[in-house]
Amino acid sequence: MKTRAIALTASLALAATAVAAPVAAVEPFADEDKPYVAIVSKGFQHQFWLAVRAGAEAKAEELGMEVNFIGPENESQVDKQMEMLQAEYDKDPDAVCFAALDSVAAIPLLEQMQADDIPVVAFDSGVDSDIPITTAATDNVAAAGLAAEKMLEMVGEGAQVGVIVHDQTSRTGIDRTEGFIAKAEELGLEIVGPQFGGGDHAKSADLAKAMMQANPDMAGFFAGNEGSAIGTLLAVDELDMAGEIVVIGYDSGKAQIDAIKDGSMAGAVQQNPVGIGAWCVEAAAMALQGEEVPDPIDTGYLWADASNIDSEEVMAVLYE
Repeated sequence: MKTRAIALTASLALAATAVAAPVAAVEPFADEDKPYVAIVSKGFQHQFWLAVRAGAEAKAEELGMEVNFIGPENESQVDKQMEMLQAEYDKDPDAVCFAALDSVAAIPLLEQMQADDIPVVAFDSGVDSDIPITTAATDNVAAAGLAAEKMLEMVGEGAQVGVIVHDQTSRTGIDRTEGFIAKAEELGLEIVGPQFGGGDHAKSADLAKAMMQANPDMAGFFAGNEGSAIGTLLAVDELDMAGEIVVIGYDSGKAQIDAIKDGSMAGAVQQNPVGIGAWCVEAAAMALQGEEVPDPIDTGYLWADASNIDSEEVMAVLYE
């Protein structure tokens, strides 16, 4: 295999859309009017969701709202998430924020919420329905396309690039996969995969090793979430391919931050998880106060590599 240097230079500077500003200012609720908002996330498998939770709870405290942030143990448990969503609906919440593991499975339950005039705010990962009044999320198609542009800079036209993403059922999984592949193929890269590891480190590592062994000329990997990225790094290290395989990730977390700083990861697209959590709660508050809610709410994204990961703008959206 040809050795390919990972170019971690200032030319790979801060990229794409800046992290968005707050959507609007809403008035805090009086103590006697404190609304209850159910927040059903994809889970707590990764540090990303803890950051989303922190943003949601901080915004709820600011606005005088009661929230319950829950999710399944991992991002493969669609049935468990549906049980949690049903349990929250049974509590008759004032509003619901929902990050779907499956973009279709929840629609019948969301239809019941709509019939009961319960506003639904999608966050991070939307559903294939117009029931949510808005979706607070990263433009994952564009962000993954940026990752493809960065990959081209590092591996060159015609190179083989593997794709490992967390799933093919959630809106984030679909959009990141399609966004990266479409842009990569447009730029002349050859795609291997995609493969879906459920965001699990071990499964993603096994998939990455199999892809490298079957494609000895592979030059890089795009890993579509925190778990996929760490698993891919484990595989590259186990096969002693560090420095020959370019790995581009998505999100941060301590392991990815450390990997970018030590050069084992070329860079990663950064979302704004604290902002995503805050915006979903603020959108719910706007709906409950009769305010017009922007749709969608683009929470922005940044590119981080060794040249800028310690910058103020990037550090503001990193989580460990």
